[in-house]
Amino acid sequence: MLRRTLLAGGALTLAGAATTGCTARESTVDSIASIIPFHGPRQAGIETPAPTNATFLALDLKAGTDRAALGRLMRLLTDDAARLTQGIAPLADAQPELAALPARLTVTFGFGPGLFTAAGRASPVQPLPAFTVDRLQPRWCGGDLLLQLCADDPLTIAHAQRMLVKDARAFATVRWVQRGFRRGRDPQRNVLGQVDGTANPQPGTDVFAGAVWNDDGGTTLVLRRIRAELETWDAVDTVGKEFSVGRRLSDGAPLTGRAEHDPLDLTAKTANGFPVISEFAHAARAHVTDDRQRIFRRPYNYDEAPAGDGTPEAGLLFASFQQDITRQFLPIQRKLDEADLLNEWITPIGSAVFAIPPGCQEGGWIGQGLLG
Repeated sequence: MLRRTLLAGGALTLAGAATTGCTARESTVDSIASIIPFHGPRQAGIETPAPTNATFLALDLKAGTDRAALGRLMRLLTDDAARLTQGIAPLADAQPELAALPARLTVTFGFGPGLFTAAGRASPVQPLPAFTVDRLQPRWCGGDLLLQLCADDPLTIAHAQRMLVKDARAFATVRWVQRGFRRGRDPQRNVLGQVDGTANPQPGTDVFAGAVWNDDGGTTLVLRRIRAELETWDAVDTVGKEFSVGRRLSDGAPLTGRAEHDPLDLTAKTANGFPVISEFAHAARAHVTDDRQRIFRRPYNYDEAPAGDGTPEAGLLFASFQQDITRQFLPIQRKLDEADLLNEWITPIGSAVFAIPPGCQEGGWIGQGLLG
């Protein structure tokens, strides 16, 4: 059995592993062996530092899956997730060796509107209203139950997905699977080359807690699949790209600043009297001044097989966490929909919303307060 020791930041790793001055190989081994605690008042996979790989998987409940059946399903999936995230094989796992290295695996559950209907409860979340920029494809929308699986090793995610889907089969069918990736170090960039997540509230702060967590330890998730129109984006010069974004591509700094986290100065003017940052630039349209209206972005890039003519199929799995979708996400999205220069090069093709229930303690299960 692996001997584990608790490290600062809430992760566990193999006892005796080097934490300073390690080689690249030692660092990789340490990451692959690292464990994120599963139990607690809030689910992991939100405030947790984001690993390099993610799979978002939506299930549709089978007809006749009622509140009692949902309780059985969530007991089973919670037990699987609690084991897998700690490097322990689930019950009846035919390949237990694949569970031995958790690689900072987190499994986060979300409940869609249909799950609340099946449980006989009013849903705290509803599908987003239509936006003019949307070109939504049904195959990337909706879902009754979300499983967000994140880890530093794609094999760890693949095994966890197989175990969880296998145990959910009697209750639900797979609606969609979306896989993403991100860099293992900062600065994070999306496939357009932009530095991503600059305006995020910082995890562990009062601002983060006020923007993301509800009093019960839950939150909400909006997941948008946003295709990047890379062919036309590539044809734009750097000046045009930066004007559309409102930030420098080289380091993410606002056009009015020197460093990434310098505040936007939306009043600054050029020598000719024009705004340095256009009011229609993406950074300006997404800007909020009230901390409680902020959202927490935890995005992943995706890159699927290109079309036969070589046209890329790539973009962003934009995961936004916030206390209240109506109060926080929708006002920002409406401003972006109305007049965001970046809309020329991005197209939302998928959309789903989920309530993220609180975490659970050992012996409990996710959703117990709703379904128990």
